[in-house]
Amino acid sequence: MDADDFIGVTSRERDKLPPIASGPGRKSKPPLPSLGSLINTLNYRRVRLRDANMAAAPLSFKHACELPPIGSLARLKQRSSIDTLPPEVKAPFPCDPVIPLRTKTTKDFLEEAERAALSGDWREVREFYLTTFDSFIELNAAFKREANASFDTIDDSGVNAKFVNAVYDSLLQTPQDIQKSVLKGIINSLLREWKGPRTKDDLRAYFILVQNPQYSSTSTYVIYAHLLRQMAALSEADHHFLVHWLKKLSGRRFRQLVERLLHFISTRLFPAEPDELPPASKCSWWIPSATKVLALFNAANSVSSPPIMHFTDFYNITLEHIDFMDEYRTWQNYGNSSRFSFCQFPFILSSAVKKAIIQKDSEQQMISQARQSLVSKVSRRQRVDMNLLFLNIKVRRAQLLADSLEELSRKRGDLKKKLRVTFVGEAGLDMGGLTKEWFLLLVRRIFHDDYGMFTYIKESRCHWFSSWKCDNNYSEFQLIGTLMGLAVYNSIALDIHFPLYCYRKLLTPPIVPCDPNAPVGMATATLDDLQQIMPELAHGLQELLNFEGNVEEDLCITFQVLQEEMGVVKSYNLKLGGDKIPVTKHNRKEYVQLYVDFLLNKSISKQFAAFYRGFHSVCASDALMLLRPEEVEMLVCGNPQLDMSALQKAAHYEGYSKTDATIRSFWEVVLSFPVDLQKKLLHFATGSDRVPVGGMADLNFKISKIDAPTDWLPVSHTCFNQICLPPYRSRKELKHKLTIAISNAEGFGLE
Repeated sequence: MDADDFIGVTSRERDKLPPIASGPGRKSKPPLPSLGSLINTLNYRRVRLRDANMAAAPLSFKHACELPPIGSLARLKQRSSIDTLPPEVKAPFPCDPVIPLRTKTTKDFLEEAERAALSGDWREVREFYLTTFDSFIELNAAFKREANASFDTIDDSGVNAKFVNAVYDSLLQTPQDIQKSVLKGIINSLLREWKGPRTKDDLRAYFILVQNPQYSSTSTYVIYAHLLRQMAALSEADHHFLVHWLKKLSGRRFRQLVERLLHFISTRLFPAEPDELPPASKCSWWIPSATKVLALFNAANSVSSPPIMHFTDFYNITLEHIDFMDEYRTWQNYGNSSRFSFCQFPFILSSAVKKAIIQKDSEQQMISQARQSLVSKVSRRQRVDMNLLFLNIKVRRAQLLADSLEELSRKRGDLKKKLRVTFVGEAGLDMGGLTKEWFLLLVRRIFHDDYGMFTYIKESRCHWFSSWKCDNNYSEFQLIGTLMGLAVYNSIALDIHFPLYCYRKLLTPPIVPCDPNAPVGMATATLDDLQQIMPELAHGLQELLNFEGNVEEDLCITFQVLQEEMGVVKSYNLKLGGDKIPVTKHNRKEYVQLYVDFLLNKSISKQFAAFYRGFHSVCASDALMLLRPEEVEMLVCGNPQLDMSALQKAAHYEGYSKTDATIRSFWEVVLSFPVDLQKKLLHFATGSDRVPVGGMADLNFKISKIDAPTDWLPVSHTCFNQICLPPYRSRKELKHKLTIAISNAEGFGLE
């Protein structure tokens, strides 16, 4: 049989490929690329088929009925006509085939591969690869630990991982004809093995095939794409199994597979050469299929404790160069329907992309709000004041908190306008710098221990909500929520130290419920969450769980807890009649869970609800659903890690060049500063000591030359992230003047 004969066979077998209901699939699914052309690219002159007679036989009517229907209409037609079939066609399908017994071990294979490499005789190794990758049955025969055991649990795939790794590690060291034979076998397997519902042996085959290292080459991408398409089309139950099997892979293997998928997506989006891959119009299902398989790895990473990879390792930086707002609008309009958008899989979008989406979404809301105000004024034939385009906040430094609370309460309808701050009695036009200072000073006041809204916990170095409150409107908590929302909305980073669990509560739910009485912020709390906030108490509760004595008699505790509020100790029952229910060995887990939930949810429910609604009154947006709690924290707080070397690389100069003596001295001084002085410098130049999500490059930092006497101090324009330096004569003089300037950089000092 020559190559032309093989192409005819594959055409018939190709009809057995599964339809992929998911993917972009906007209206009609594109046809599969010709496997004949694929065979030609792999330079196959002759093809070995293990059962040529069976493969060449015409497709019987019975086998045609086994093919999966294409869409609901086809299913309807099949159901309506099944009763008219002759009895022999309606016979039950045969049982799953018995897997042949293979006895080759990892040691045997490695010894064969070593002998072949030394002698150049690859016949044994070639036969093994040809046999193993010829079908799903053979894959199971080679790599399943017990050939005909079921292994139908999520905890054990039944795959001999050591053997799989050895076979794949050796594959790339074999001659090219063997590597091509493996690819040919995979093509045959994918073409002939589709039979409808998947068995666990089929899942095992997919699990093994996706680990093949050959997919790193673009020449194999057509095969890889078909594999990903079939995996993406599996049922939710099958995906559940694969997720738990994938998390059992070694960290190194897991990372390699994730990176391979990310590279596949990037290359399909931006191929190095136009003719490197088939036309994108014919392969529109490639990226959705790969992204959905990548979602399985992300799910496996999420259910692993600890995670195998950091969540940022799933970011695809290439997506920063696509029209992500078009992706966002598609997602807004079609949701998680069959119309694909990367926003359906937010784990792949970097924090920079998500920040840009939120900023553009905010800008659109700001423009819409300003347009409504203008239209309202014009329609009433009133004089248009340009101030109505802004959220104008006027405050006195001496009454900063009270004035801010009053202004924000009075101007709730303007919260989605561009923020502009004025300090009463001070000459300064807010181009961004005064806004940053207002945030900085307000956060300091609110989080001061004397104010009592938040408690600073030294062990965890974070703030948490106080459970007591004198009034019933919780307006101050709504203020700090609104303040955080305004900071995100106006792209300003705040020096706030909330635990990560706080941001998880902020996203519970990510969209504010229509019912004003619906509970918000009631995220599931665990002992690990308490450990991040109150480590000593969490340690004590863990000791209770581990206690081996008589819990009831030795500890004498009940389902009642005591809490000190303003010097007064109050008692709370964790459940009805809790003060009369002793904690025992059998109910101590319930006690711990109820106690943790009380501390992190119920005892502060009203405070947090006000905080939640304040935040969402500004930041309400579909874009919040794209964010992880860690990403919300980055948007609110920026990056606390300073990298002054990165700032030096990103700096711009006006009147100076980077080789001038003053500039060289400046960076020598700054890089030698301790961290607290580096933060003061950043605050002096930008109005904030936090680094934005995009890093130092996003600051657009500038150093300008001013013609002034050298006894002048440096000057800053925080609106433009700019420092103005006189041409100081020595490094010592520059350090002295700069230190004085950055240490005394609050307000204008005008009354």
